[in-house]
Amino acid sequence: MPDPSSPETEGRKRLMALITRHQRQIFSYIYTLVPDRPDAEDLLQETCVVICEKFEEFTPGTDFVAWACQIAWWRIRYARQKFARSKVVFDDEVLAKVALTASALREELDDRHEALAGCLQKLAPRDRELLLTRYEPGGGVAEAAERTGRSLDAAYKALNRLRKLLHDCVTHELAADAPQPHEGSA
Repeated sequence: MPDPSSPETEGRKRLMALITRHQRQIFSYIYTLVPDRPDAEDLLQETCVVICEKFEEFTPGTDFVAWACQIAWWRIRYARQKFARSKVVFDDEVLAKVALTASALREELDDRHEALAGCLQKLAPRDRELLLTRYEPGGGVAEAAERTGRSLDAAYKALNRLRKLLHDCVTHELAADAPQPHEGSA
């Protein structure tokens, strides 16, 4: 049995924590570049295997997601022969531009997710449960209404109100965090 405090075990724990925390971001990057969801999921798995194989090359304290997305980029390039048989094929120049845009949007999406999480926490527990139940995989309005003790009509109305409330909250949070122009600048 491996020593739980060995450097190898600690490295594996760090690796698993990083992959678990950032897997959605890595998948989003891949899915931006690969038009077919099953292919993107396969590439995510392949990317994770390479990440595990090369993790000792990762420099702690640097941007793990950027490093992982670079690995994904090369996996995508390698797999392009497979995608060439599909109806939609992008040349390398278009693919590179989409990858650059996806990288640039990653930070904005992270900010939006963080703002949304904060705004969700501000909701009353019953409202938060309604939203989370409605949007969990396989969830629906009827189930969300039942769980929160609302009629179906009341659930629809509450969801519309809560979506607007969250939109306004996220917009406000992002605006509050945005750099403010200096007085006197045009």
